[in-house]
Amino acid sequence: MDAEKHLNFLEDIVEEDIKIGKHHGRVHTRFPPEPNGYLHIGHAKSICLNFGLAAKHGGKTNLRFDDTNPETEETEYVQSIREDVQWLGFQWDNQFFASDYFEELYEFAIKLIDKNLAYVDDLSAEDIASTKGTTNEPGEESPYRNRSIDENLDLFKRMRSGEFGDGEKVLRARIDMGSPNMHMRDPIMYRIKHVNHHRTQDKWCIYPMYDFAHGQCDSLEKITHSLCTLEFEVHRPLYDWFIEKLEIFPSQQYEFARLNITYTVLSKRKLLQLVNEKYVSGWSDPRMPTLSGLRRRGYTAESIRMLCNKIGVQRRENIIDVELLEFCIREDLNKRADRRMVVLDPVRLVITNYPEGSTEEVFSENNPELEKPGMRRIPFSGELWIEREDFMEVPSKKFFRLAPGQMVRLKSAYIIRCESFTKEADGSIKEIQCTYIPESRSGEDTSGLNIKGTIHWVSIEHGATATVRLYDRLFKVPVPDADEGDFKEHINFNSLHEIQNACIEPELLNASEGEWFQFIRKGYFCVDRDSTAVNLVFNRTVTLKDNWSKQNMQNK
Repeated sequence: MDAEKHLNFLEDIVEEDIKIGKHHGRVHTRFPPEPNGYLHIGHAKSICLNFGLAAKHGGKTNLRFDDTNPETEETEYVQSIREDVQWLGFQWDNQFFASDYFEELYEFAIKLIDKNLAYVDDLSAEDIASTKGTTNEPGEESPYRNRSIDENLDLFKRMRSGEFGDGEKVLRARIDMGSPNMHMRDPIMYRIKHVNHHRTQDKWCIYPMYDFAHGQCDSLEKITHSLCTLEFEVHRPLYDWFIEKLEIFPSQQYEFARLNITYTVLSKRKLLQLVNEKYVSGWSDPRMPTLSGLRRRGYTAESIRMLCNKIGVQRRENIIDVELLEFCIREDLNKRADRRMVVLDPVRLVITNYPEGSTEEVFSENNPELEKPGMRRIPFSGELWIEREDFMEVPSKKFFRLAPGQMVRLKSAYIIRCESFTKEADGSIKEIQCTYIPESRSGEDTSGLNIKGTIHWVSIEHGATATVRLYDRLFKVPVPDADEGDFKEHINFNSLHEIQNACIEPELLNASEGEWFQFIRKGYFCVDRDSTAVNLVFNRTVTLKDNWSKQNMQNK
């Protein structure tokens, strides 16, 4: 968190609590993900907020896995969540699982039954839903609502022992079937699930619902500020009710607007669909909004923290344009990524007056944005690869690259003039013949020529090849799940274009997994984990400038 930034409403609350000595001035937050999928960029806001708010005020943050739904939870997700939190730059003070508290939660349920505030219900899930009522009509009381305390205690213990099948019985809180808040209409506290749990295996066959487990886990950990997204605002009265009736540590819940971002979906259910139905290669596919996917694509932890800092903390839901995220990563990589020359769509260029068989080295800055940019040597020869788009047989008025009779500077090398070209049988350009001006070498130029265009290149003799994956947005529309239709109808099937034999300057052969580069005039790229000793693979993180909006306008 930026200590110089004006307080947001949550910081106001914390500052006031410290001022009045609430909780003895302690600040203790928690980040409580359910291990049923990989974390996505929406979680990043919650991570930055919980850890940042506590750190700013000398407090602590727990990492607690909400593992109360064994059917969907896996150890793989637990490990990925740990890695993502640490990658973002945070370290928890304590790690817990909701399953650590299953015995305590069970005893809490017994306590509520003893107080006649909970009962075992035999109604099916469908019947319970049909008797909940509507926002305009009260619900109907279950015929099992007035069972005796002793009967409820007996049935609940038998539920735990495994005597009943899935769905046969549930434990409900006895609150108010006429409450205007639907969550207060005798909510379910426990259900029966004979499912193996990733930690407790088959020790338990009854599992607490989120609304029952969440607040009590907060209380057991003495969490002072339980920060949730706005959809849990209507759950807060129930959160408070359980704590009050159990007479336990009074943790308090506060809500903030979650992070929504354009051209993606952040529902775990929908992300799981993309994975299971093979629209992407997995949770870590570089097109996914998961933190592992963003990391693999080349996004830095700093850029994501920068985004969270820029959008701040609000009480109103809104949608952040993905361009802001792209701005943040450009800002970060502009300072940390070395520049390299890579030709994605090569065409041969021959300098006819360059001494045959000769080579030399030219020098170029690694990163001109740094105070000490560093220099590298680049081998130069008379035969080069250049981008096919950098030559035009019949140039347009403002085309300042290569064309017959036109001059251009080769980056960090010489000025050349196009003299002629040859074509393939299909009409495509086969080879471009040029001459160079020896006295125009970069850094030593005495030619007096003022050339508007500069292009990049790779020496054919010295260069190597690599695979380059050009990633784009996974969806074609800003809000793919805005309507009632299938969000997958909006998938951009051109979101990945793979180039098998891109030509790279030899310095890139030393690149390692995860390393970032700016490919001159092309964008920011990082080395993918699929790279091998004989074939490097680069992922495009982001283009140098936003061209998505412009392309979309042209396509309309």
